[in-house]
Amino acid sequence: MQQDDRLRMWIEQGNVTIPQLFFSSYKQLGIRDTDAMLILQMEAYRTQTIEFPTPADFASRMHLSENEVSQVMQRLMQKGYLKIDQGSDEDGVLFERFSLMPLWEAVASFETERRQDKAAAGGKEEEGQIFGIFEQEFGRLLSPMECETIAMWIDQDYHSPEIIRAALKEAVIAQKLSMRYIDRILFEWKKKNVTTLADVEKQTQAFRTPVQAGQAVRRQETKKRVPLYNWLEDRDG
Repeated sequence: MQQDDRLRMWIEQGNVTIPQLFFSSYKQLGIRDTDAMLILQMEAYRTQTIEFPTPADFASRMHLSENEVSQVMQRLMQKGYLKIDQGSDEDGVLFERFSLMPLWEAVASFETERRQDKAAAGGKEEEGQIFGIFEQEFGRLLSPMECETIAMWIDQDYHSPEIIRAALKEAVIAQKLSMRYIDRILFEWKKKNVTTLADVEKQTQAFRTPVQAGQAVRRQETKKRVPLYNWLEDRDG
């Protein structure tokens, strides 16, 4: 087989995506290395649309017997990290599938608490509270990926908590509550050197005032809300 063919075959197999936070927190969550490997295998099966693999399936890929696989699965269920969901297909046929959603929620909660404790210890209460503010606005727990995104805004992009809160507020006002939209706002603000709330106010007013003035008459006639500035559409340097 040619090298290009081997590479193509490798790429076509697809990738297994695991939140990076999992690898830095599974030990603290009481998950053993063997348990972690079974979790990786479970996600690999899921990408192949095999959502209820048997202990024999896992054993065929791991250095574990079927009995040892069953023990690992039982341990994960007892810790509340793994559950079995039931459903039915279009023909009404019942099926079962494994769900790792409780695990991802535990990882997200652990990371949130860890950062809050770290921020409090360092006298940075605002940084620790930002995760809770996002969860309040989203009306749910943040996923590990979302926690990681917020951490990158703070640790790598060096956005202050007040600037992140301001971007969240813009997303709420625009009714576009998503991490992608907020990330785009922060990206645009960083390009324009927006670092304070005063800068934020100037930036938002600069874009909203022309829109509001240009549509004032039409707004009175139609009684519709004036569209706010869409940060995802801004491409000016």
